[in-house]
Amino acid sequence: MIGVVRRILDGLLLKSPTTRLTHETLTTLMAEVMAIINARPLVAVATDPETPEVLSPALLLTQKASIVPAPPGDFELKDLYKSQWRQVQGLADCFWKRWRQEYLATLQTRRKWTGERRNIREGDVVLLKDSQVKRNEWPIGLIVKAIPSADNKVRKVEVKVIKHGTAKTYLRPVTEMVVLLAEKGQKD
Repeated sequence: MIGVVRRILDGLLLKSPTTRLTHETLTTLMAEVMAIINARPLVAVATDPETPEVLSPALLLTQKASIVPAPPGDFELKDLYKSQWRQVQGLADCFWKRWRQEYLATLQTRRKWTGERRNIREGDVVLLKDSQVKRNEWPIGLIVKAIPSADNKVRKVEVKVIKHGTAKTYLRPVTEMVVLLAEKGQKD
C-alpha cells in the first residue's frame, strides 16, 4: 500500500511545476490522504444489508464506525491554482480517484484461469465498483440473486444496496464488484 500511495503522490505533486505547497497545505493534504487510506474496507463484519458494517483501519484506530465525509462540492485540477483549502481538496479528490482505482485492482487480482473458481452466491457481501461515489464512500451490497449463464458460471447478480436509508436492488455484472465476505455453509 505504501508503494501505491507514493506513486500516486509522486504523480500528483511532480506533474506540475507550478504546484507549490506550503508546510500547512502539505500537512493538510497528508491528513486527507491518511483519512482516505484508513477508510478503505478490509472485510465485512455483518451480512445484514440494513446495517452494512465494514471493518476498516480507521475503525480499528479510533473505535468509531463513522467516517468523515468529504466537503461538499466538486474539486478538480483547475482548483490547484486557487486558495490553499481548495487546492488541498482538489489534490485530495485527485488522490481519491487514483487510490480507489489502484486499491480495487489489488483486491481483485487476475490470474491465469488454470482451475475452477468459486461462483458468487446469494448471501455474499460485496464491494461495488462505482465511479460516481464521493470521497471515502465504499458502497457495500448483499447478493440477493445469482444469475448463472448457459455454462453454469455466474456473470450477473442482483445486489441489494442501502443508500441514504433506502434499500435498492441493482442488476450488475460480477466484474463490477469485489467479494468481501463469502457466505458460509455451502461447499466450494
